[in-house]
Amino acid sequence: MNDKLNHETKFADSAALHGAMLEIGVSSKKAVRKLSTVSTKSKNKALFEAAKAIRDKKAIIKAANNEDMSTAKKKRISGAMLDRLLLDDSRIEGMAKSLEDIAALPDPVGDIMAEWERPNGLQINRVRVPLGVIGIIYESRPNVTADAGGLCLKSGNATILRGGSESFHSSSTILDCLQQGLKKADLPITAIQQVPTRDRAGVGELLSMSEYIDIIVPRGGKSLIERVQKESRVPVIAHLDGNCHIYLEKTADPTMAKNVVFNAKMRRPGICGATESLIVDRSVASQLLPAIIDSLATAGCEIRGDDNTQDIDSRVQPATDEDWGTEYLDTIISVKQVDGLEEAINHINKHGSHHTDSIVTSDGKAAAKFLETVDSAIVLHNASTQFADGGEFGMGAEIGISTGRLHARGPVGVEQLTTFKYIVRGDGQVRP
Repeated sequence: MNDKLNHETKFADSAALHGAMLEIGVSSKKAVRKLSTVSTKSKNKALFEAAKAIRDKKAIIKAANNEDMSTAKKKRISGAMLDRLLLDDSRIEGMAKSLEDIAALPDPVGDIMAEWERPNGLQINRVRVPLGVIGIIYESRPNVTADAGGLCLKSGNATILRGGSESFHSSSTILDCLQQGLKKADLPITAIQQVPTRDRAGVGELLSMSEYIDIIVPRGGKSLIERVQKESRVPVIAHLDGNCHIYLEKTADPTMAKNVVFNAKMRRPGICGATESLIVDRSVASQLLPAIIDSLATAGCEIRGDDNTQDIDSRVQPATDEDWGTEYLDTIISVKQVDGLEEAINHINKHGSHHTDSIVTSDGKAAAKFLETVDSAIVLHNASTQFADGGEFGMGAEIGISTGRLHARGPVGVEQLTTFKYIVRGDGQVRP
């Protein structure tokens, strides 16, 4: 494998790009055959060494990120998206710590999920094995490079990364650190690679490599997901948009409601777990909303509400039908009043993206019904939607939040990056 493909390569034509991608695919297949049988100790050593490299190369990572940030600002990317792109000291340390957290997790590979003996004496085990080669397509957030690479490594998978064009330099530098860890653990550096171009044609190549890639995991906006689902010749674990809701039920504690809503919207508005829509029981709207609206507006959040919400505060702008189904990824929130729990649940199931939704209530029965009937991958009671994160779930990190129903749902961590096979042992049995 040519190491220069870690960084951006200018290809003369589509044939040259195709050839480079085939090289990556072939080397990934070779790497995964070795990874599937290496010891937990070796994988953990690679993760710890990669974490050390990230800390040692902090200045280099920040310089690369500054280049990406400068380009993004010239393109007038939104503040929330710039926040997703930024790597400061704490976030760089967070990447290193996530790799160490992944190393500390139990190794899923080889885990016996079930075992039984048949009347004829056959011993049957269902055992966890890696998925194989995983192609991961993501936007903006360069820390996903470390999280995805680390999770795939721990679960015995090779991975081919395609980060956002705006984060190419940051992601390339992080990839160097991951490959340094692999090298020091005597593992193939081709276990973690990236598409060597920012050109969108690279995505098309990745989606067509069914001979070499076993699973595609897209993580990004609606347009990206739609393209992947339409064009991919490889099975997809989809991470759809995060149109997340909070419902304030009539028994919600006012202080809790205000704190949870503010955190869910404003902590990091540009992440998929940020709340985009607030639903409030009409009977308590006049008591709950003034303080909530004031805290959000004062912090610079644009509020779009229905007629009744506009009557509460003049700063509330009119909401359209489109607002109820919009993932803003910005300091904007829609607010709607409803007549009770049933209407709230129906609204969420109709307009939500099945990602993450929360209820704030003191009524245990209302909470139970919400948690049981809201059709989302993650549902919460009295907690911010920004807890929709594999690290917060104790998974070390995540590749994304799967909103589908096949294979994985919710945070995709090491366990979700495995499948299983059956191992059957006999002593000469033949079938009558």
